Amino acid sequence: MSRNGAPRWFLPVFLNVSEVIIMKSGCLSRLLNLLMVALVIGLVSPLPVSAQTRGLPDFVELAEKQSASVVNISTVQNGRGKAATSGFPMDPSDPAFEIFRRFFPQAPGGIQQQPENRSLGSGFIISPDGYVMTNAHVIDGADEVTVKLLDKREFRAKVIGADKRTDVALIKIEASGLQAVRLGDSSQLKAGEWVVAIGSPFGFEHSVTAGIVSAKGRALPQENYVPFIQTDVAINPGNSGGPLFNLKGEVIGINSQIFSRSGGFMGISFAIPIDLAMDIQQQLRTRGRASHGRMGVSIQEVTRDMAEAFGLPKAGGALVNSVEPNGPAARAGIEAGDVILRFDGKPVTTSSDLPRMVGLMKPGSRVQADLWRKGQTRTVTVTIGEFQDERVTSAKPPSRSAAEGTNSRLGIALSDLSAEQKQQLRLNVGIMVIDVRPGSRIDLRPGDVILAIVFQGDTQDVRSVQQFNQLMNQLDARLPATLLIRRANIQIFVPIPQGTSR
Repeated sequence: MSRNGAPRWFLPVFLNVSEVIIMKSGCLSRLLNLLMVALVIGLVSPLPVSAQTRGLPDFVELAEKQSASVVNISTVQNGRGKAATSGFPMDPSDPAFEIFRRFFPQAPGGIQQQPENRSLGSGFIISPDGYVMTNAHVIDGADEVTVKLLDKREFRAKVIGADKRTDVALIKIEASGLQAVRLGDSSQLKAGEWVVAIGSPFGFEHSVTAGIVSAKGRALPQENYVPFIQTDVAINPGNSGGPLFNLKGEVIGINSQIFSRSGGFMGISFAIPIDLAMDIQQQLRTRGRASHGRMGVSIQEVTRDMAEAFGLPKAGGALVNSVEPNGPAARAGIEAGDVILRFDGKPVTTSSDLPRMVGLMKPGSRVQADLWRKGQTRTVTVTIGEFQDERVTSAKPPSRSAAEGTNSRLGIALSDLSAEQKQQLRLNVGIMVIDVRPGSRIDLRPGDVILAIVFQGDTQDVRSVQQFNQLMNQLDARLPATLLIRRANIQIFVPIPQGTSR
């Protein structure tokens, strides 16, 4: 018997009969009928699973066609003003003097020159007339930028502009007829899709590495303006600024960062979506700089306990913990304690969504924001401002007040604010944390100022230690509550651990 259950002699007989049928009648329709019968009884089996499975993609053609559009970038930062006088630690007659002289050369006059600081990165050509995109951190602080092409030609590049907030830079070389990349649509990228990087890791020019998209829209600490593409493509120092291709040979990202404990690749790398990068480069090309929108708010994540304390149906959105006086948000009527749920018609799923939504808006735009306030939703219109570099000054630590008290359930010592302290901190309400007992479960620190308690969507200002303890005694320990506190120059919400409010 064959594997499919038909007799072994049946298939040869079947083929001979088929040949006779065709020769005698010339009728193909009868043969087709016989083939259908053979399929039914299992004589003709389908292709094995291995033949049906798609094989791994072939990156050879992509690498051959796209490598000419990828460049190697090297920079030089001169040690201006860093020269120092230095003499050799021995007499010229010493036999070891010649060895020291060769390894530690001196400039005339006994001045030893500071060596130049060189860095290496990658980039890619976006137009035949020599515009090249790379990372802002690749050319940051450079006095000279050199671009090397696949054919070994080298050009001194001019920096058109760089935007540190998105880590995008645009440079220009004086050349023509260059091969430019084809741009893709990063919004159509999907997790699991194959992607390829070409760059110069550790100076090894035009190295090709491949992997898949691990996730989209990643927010990184201190990188709130970019929804990064996460991949498992091998990216190492020198890959920065190089292109990330899809299998069509289109650039869908700029390789920017890696997550590493060792300084080398560990399976997680991040790329800037090309849609965002091209918008920034257009601003750099026309104005030499990029502008970013701002609202003038400080925000934090909404935890599950905070959501219950504010009366939200579920955790989500961006919790406003402070509003800049007379800023765009303040003029729109946004207040501390509001939770921004939607912005410009798009849902704010986590607090990290909001900064990049706002940052990518053009200053002067009028945008609607949906808020959650005291158990209700409301809509406000915000006129977006322009982000400016701001100097943050630390407030002088206030002197300790004489009126003090404790809250044993939270494990903290408290102090009323004096009139002088309120004036110095520019506060009308609040009490100060002066000590936190070891083992306390609440995230408070000495110097924090407790401004308000939020419970089931209701916000109560805190005006004295006595009132604070009364409010705490009234809370149901089984239900979440949160504190609004002032820490240094910022306001944040700190949840009260359940079981400590009574």
